[in-house]
Amino acid sequence: MEIVNPHDAEIRSILSRPTTVAVVGCSDNPARDSLRIAMLWRDKGYRVIPVNPALKPDALMGALGERCYPSLEAIPEPVEIVDVFRRSEFVAEVAHEAIAKGAQVLWCQLGVIDLDAARHAREAGMTVVMDRCPAIEYRRLF
Repeated sequence: MEIVNPHDAEIRSILSRPTTVAVVGCSDNPARDSLRIAMLWRDKGYRVIPVNPALKPDALMGALGERCYPSLEAIPEPVEIVDVFRRSEFVAEVAHEAIAKGAQVLWCQLGVIDLDAARHAREAGMTVVMDRCPAIEYRRLF
Protein backbone atom coordinates (compact mmCIF):
# COMPACT_ATOMS: atom_id res chain seq x y z
CA MET A 1 0.00 0.00 0.00
CA GLU A 2 1.25 3.51 -0.72
CA ILE A 3 0.40 7.02 0.42
CA VAL A 4 -2.39 8.54 -1.65
CA ASN A 5 -2.64 12.28 -1.07
CA PRO A 6 -5.22 14.64 -2.55
CA HIS A 7 -4.43 16.38 -5.83
CA ASP A 8 -2.66 19.74 -5.65
CA ALA A 9 -5.93 21.60 -6.27
CA GLU A 10 -7.49 20.07 -3.15
CA ILE A 11 -4.41 20.77 -1.02
CA ARG A 12 -4.41 24.34 -2.34
CA SER A 13 -8.08 24.60 -1.36
CA ILE A 14 -7.36 23.36 2.18
CA LEU A 15 -4.56 25.92 2.50
CA SER A 16 -6.73 28.71 1.08
CA ARG A 17 -9.72 28.66 3.39
CA PRO A 18 -8.79 29.73 6.92
CA THR A 19 -10.67 27.74 9.50
CA THR A 20 -9.88 26.07 12.84
CA VAL A 21 -6.82 23.82 13.09
CA ALA A 22 -5.98 21.64 16.07
CA VAL A 23 -2.22 21.00 16.17
CA VAL A 24 -1.81 17.69 17.99
CA GLY A 25 1.61 17.41 19.60
CA CYS A 26 2.16 21.17 19.58
CA SER A 27 5.19 22.17 21.62
CA ASP A 28 5.87 25.35 23.56
CA ASN A 29 9.53 25.14 22.47
CA PRO A 30 10.22 27.74 19.71
CA ALA A 31 12.88 25.44 18.24
CA ARG A 32 10.29 22.72 17.49
CA ASP A 33 8.64 22.45 14.08
CA SER A 34 5.22 21.94 15.66
CA LEU A 35 5.20 25.45 17.11
CA ARG A 36 6.68 26.95 13.94
CA ILE A 37 3.97 25.35 11.79
CA ALA A 38 1.23 26.27 14.28
CA MET A 39 2.38 29.89 13.97
CA LEU A 40 2.40 29.56 10.17
CA TRP A 41 -1.23 28.39 10.21
CA ARG A 42 -2.08 31.30 12.51
CA ASP A 43 -0.23 33.80 10.32
CA LYS A 44 -2.21 32.53 7.31
CA GLY A 45 -5.46 33.41 9.11
CA TYR A 46 -6.33 30.09 10.72
CA ARG A 47 -7.42 29.76 14.31
CA VAL A 48 -4.93 27.37 15.89
CA ILE A 49 -5.79 25.28 18.94
CA PRO A 50 -2.78 23.47 20.44
CA VAL A 51 -3.25 19.93 21.77
CA ASN A 52 -0.67 18.42 24.10
CA PRO A 53 -1.48 16.60 27.36
CA ALA A 54 1.97 17.40 28.76
CA LEU A 55 1.47 21.18 28.62
CA LYS A 56 -0.41 23.47 30.99
CA PRO A 57 -3.57 25.05 29.51
CA ASP A 58 -1.97 28.51 29.29
CA ALA A 59 1.40 27.28 27.95
CA LEU A 60 0.87 28.66 24.44
CA MET A 61 -1.27 31.71 25.19
CA GLY A 62 1.64 34.02 24.39
CA ALA A 63 2.69 32.34 21.16
CA LEU A 64 -0.70 31.35 19.77
CA GLY A 65 -3.23 33.20 21.92
CA GLU A 66 -5.15 29.98 22.57
CA ARG A 67 -5.60 27.62 25.48
CA CYS A 68 -3.82 24.27 25.12
CA TYR A 69 -6.01 21.16 25.47
CA PRO A 70 -4.97 17.66 26.52
CA SER A 71 -6.91 15.98 23.68
CA LEU A 72 -9.11 16.71 20.68
CA GLU A 73 -12.08 15.50 22.70
CA ALA A 74 -11.46 18.22 25.32
CA ILE A 75 -11.77 21.06 22.79
CA PRO A 76 -15.25 22.53 23.38
CA GLU A 77 -15.85 23.68 19.80
CA PRO A 78 -15.63 22.22 16.29
CA VAL A 79 -12.29 21.69 14.59
CA GLU A 80 -12.04 21.38 10.82
CA ILE A 81 -8.37 20.37 10.39
CA VAL A 82 -6.29 18.14 12.65
CA ASP A 83 -2.55 18.58 12.05
CA VAL A 84 -0.58 15.70 13.57
CA PHE A 85 2.90 16.14 15.08
CA ARG A 86 3.01 12.76 16.80
CA ARG A 87 4.95 9.63 15.95
CA SER A 88 3.31 7.33 13.44
CA GLU A 89 2.28 4.80 16.08
CA PHE A 90 -0.09 7.41 17.55
CA VAL A 91 -1.83 8.35 14.27
CA ALA A 92 -4.58 5.72 14.62
CA GLU A 93 -5.59 7.14 18.01
CA VAL A 94 -5.52 10.72 16.69
CA ALA A 95 -7.50 9.72 13.58
CA HIS A 96 -10.13 8.08 15.78
CA GLU A 97 -10.41 11.25 17.89
CA ALA A 98 -10.53 13.43 14.75
CA ILE A 99 -13.36 11.34 13.32
CA ALA A 100 -15.26 11.54 16.62
CA LYS A 101 -14.67 15.31 16.69
CA GLY A 102 -16.15 15.67 13.20
CA ALA A 103 -12.97 17.10 11.65
CA GLN A 104 -12.90 17.31 7.87
CA VAL A 105 -9.13 17.03 7.28
CA LEU A 106 -6.46 14.85 8.87
CA TRP A 107 -3.04 16.32 8.02
CA CYS A 108 -0.01 14.25 9.05
CA GLN A 109 3.38 15.92 8.96
CA LEU A 110 6.53 14.73 7.20
CA GLY A 111 7.43 11.23 8.32
CA VAL A 112 4.10 10.73 10.11
CA ILE A 113 2.57 7.79 8.24
CA ASP A 114 -0.11 5.25 9.11
CA LEU A 115 -1.83 3.88 6.01
CA ASP A 116 -4.49 1.99 7.97
CA ALA A 117 -5.41 5.11 9.94
CA ALA A 118 -5.54 7.08 6.67
CA ARG A 119 -7.88 4.51 5.13
CA HIS A 120 -10.09 4.55 8.22
CA ALA A 121 -10.26 8.38 8.19
CA ARG A 122 -11.09 8.41 4.46
CA GLU A 123 -13.83 5.83 4.99
CA ALA A 124 -15.26 8.17 7.64
CA GLY A 125 -15.39 10.95 5.03
CA MET A 126 -12.24 12.85 5.93
CA THR A 127 -9.68 14.23 3.52
CA VAL A 128 -6.25 12.86 4.46
CA VAL A 129 -2.93 14.54 3.71
CA MET A 130 -0.02 12.38 4.87
CA ASP A 131 3.75 12.86 4.99
CA ARG A 132 3.45 16.51 3.94
CA CYS A 133 4.32 19.85 5.57
CA PRO A 134 2.02 22.87 5.16
CA ALA A 135 5.02 25.23 4.94
CA ILE A 136 6.45 23.27 2.01
CA GLU A 137 3.03 23.01 0.37
CA TYR A 138 2.47 26.78 0.69
CA ARG A 139 5.81 27.45 -1.01
CA ARG A 140 5.13 24.87 -3.69
CA LEU A 141 1.52 25.79 -4.50
CA PHE A 142 1.34 29.58 -4.01
